[in-house]
Amino acid sequence: MPGYVVSSRAENFSQYLAESPTNTRTKLREVRAAIKAAAPGASETISYHMPAFLLDGEVLVSFGAFKSHIGFYPGAAAIAAFRHELKEYPTAKGSVRFPLGEPLPIELIKRIVRFRCEALS
Repeated sequence: MPGYVVSSRAENFSQYLAESPTNTRTKLREVRAAIKAAAPGASETISYHMPAFLLDGEVLVSFGAFKSHIGFYPGAAAIAAFRHELKEYPTAKGSVRFPLGEPLPIELIKRIVRFRCEALS
């Protein structure tokens, strides 16, 4: 995966974080905390070599460290539903890139996670 900066051997968030570049660790912790706050019943795992949260056995969201951004993967329906709020960030069908040099939109991340929780219930 181009630009991917973390070893694919991490088995949990702590290992993933330890293998992440120093400049991404704070942002990874912030994304994790936002997800936990918005989906307290979700469980953590590693999926596709990145941290992810599961809800009722399904992937809720995942995220990862890259050279110039934090990738956030809530799925295509969430990206479409929040397209206006995400317009300042590069998006793809099911993902958004949050540049490392900018503050993370924590409240938006929480709203997206809650949207995903509703979609999975």
